[in-house]
Amino acid sequence: MARTPRLAAGRARALGLPTRGTTNPNRLRRVDRWVAHTYRDLLSGPEPLVVDLGYGSSPVTTVELAARLRAVNPDVRVLGLELDADRVAAGKEVADPPRLDFRRGGFELAGARPVLLRAFNVLRQYTEEQAAEAWDTMVGRLAPGGVLVEGTCDEIGRRCCWVALTAEGPRTFTLSCLPADLETPGDLAERLPKALIHHNVPGERVHALLSELDACWATAAPFAPYGPRARWVEAVRLLADRGWPVLDDRRRWRLGEVTLHWDVVSP
Repeated sequence: MARTPRLAAGRARALGLPTRGTTNPNRLRRVDRWVAHTYRDLLSGPEPLVVDLGYGSSPVTTVELAARLRAVNPDVRVLGLELDADRVAAGKEVADPPRLDFRRGGFELAGARPVLLRAFNVLRQYTEEQAAEAWDTMVGRLAPGGVLVEGTCDEIGRRCCWVALTAEGPRTFTLSCLPADLETPGDLAERLPKALIHHNVPGERVHALLSELDACWATAAPFAPYGPRARWVEAVRLLADRGWPVLDDRRRWRLGEVTLHWDVVSP
């Protein structure tokens, strides 16, 4: 039976369960790149606070997030949160407060009120109902107008899926990949976030999307001699032509991305 998220003992009163903690350098580069592009305006204010929740046994992806967001705004402050005290101690060794710091915390965000929260690979161990509750808890701790980006990726960041949420609920859904790593776009199903992964069955919207994208990939086969990236771009173009509400453009598609309205995959 899955454990119910609870407040851990101690002054931190951190909410949640420890993750496996596995991480690798550059694992989250794709979502970082998307965040820096999509939420540039949100990050452009005076000393905006960004929280990285559940960074794992190494703080490397939090350090990388801070470096990437400083290219948008050198005054960005990044706070890494972990439940495990040893992981927090490892973060403190590379901290550079106030621009980069680490603290013990969970879904309650240790009292922080960020404009942007990245929570990657932290909800797979929960039930779908518990993950929905975690969404509500995290969004409730954001600064006004803030955004939660929650998702999942493989161990080296070649296959990723994520959802962006605000106080109004889920807004967008993104698939991101290294096209050369795929047999078909449907391979990304293994990295769907908890809110969607159990709905990838006939009759559900996310299954319809992945099936349509697979069909577009097959139709785009003549582009294969130009490389997997060219085939991906053509497949996404076909998807948009078939009436799917694709929100980005060819520049993003060339990065192995496609972002759509959440409504087209909502269970």
